Amino acid sequence: MAAQPNPAPVIIIRKKKGHHGHHGGAWKVAYADFVTAMMALFIVLWLLSSDEKVRKAVGGYFQDPTGKGNLMGTTMSGAGEGLLLSQDDMSRLKEKLEQAMRELPQFEQMKQNIEVTVTSEGLRIELLEKEGGMFFESGNARPTEKGTELIRMLGEQLKTIPNKLLVEGHTDAKPYSTDRGYTNWELSADRANSARRLLEESGVPPERIAQIRGFADQKLRNPKDPFDAANRRVSVLVQYREPQELGVAKKDDAPAKGPNAAQKGSH
Repeated sequence: MAAQPNPAPVIIIRKKKGHHGHHGGAWKVAYADFVTAMMALFIVLWLLSSDEKVRKAVGGYFQDPTGKGNLMGTTMSGAGEGLLLSQDDMSRLKEKLEQAMRELPQFEQMKQNIEVTVTSEGLRIELLEKEGGMFFESGNARPTEKGTELIRMLGEQLKTIPNKLLVEGHTDAKPYSTDRGYTNWELSADRANSARRLLEESGVPPERIAQIRGFADQKLRNPKDPFDAANRRVSVLVQYREPQELGVAKKDDAPAKGPNAAQKGSH
């Protein structure tokens, strides 16, 4: 038999893959740094184009992230305005006012006649009279030196918050009457109005004063003693803000449906 020819050798070519295309997870870190830098750039550009209230709100957050030192509890949803919606916010305002009062030169002489309380209506600041007059001259609506000093200080502290203020005047049950027909009704309203003027002189915007109320002796602080001097008082109420003030509609404010729906109005 003829010899078989030797088969051609099999050549195996092994290609070595280069390592230049693989760097582990390092690219992810670099990409994350890039995204973070871009985010910071966009935030800076947004702040530069924002109004002053927003810039102050953001700056206040970085100075005090917990918000404990911030009287107005600023939030971005309020466009930098203070909301003062909770009792915690009112408690912080109460502490701030009490601290400011303690710095008044005549505070020791009047501290027993000042009461600041957080109520369901808001923060109530009451200036209680004593025999002979403390904050207003006896028998008229002219503020004393102590009353002027205290009310102006309140105005300085309250002028920066957006909440509405109510100012109330009260008398005791002792009849006040003259030939001109001036009664406790006029006296209580005039004292509240005098306090309103001092608040505005201290910087409180006029539109922030929602109401001036004169109650005469109809809401005695001490009903057991209608002639108690503490029944004569002026109150400043810092109201909680209503949802509609913040752009949030209340359920009760939904438009009525049907031809027989009751129409809401002021009386």
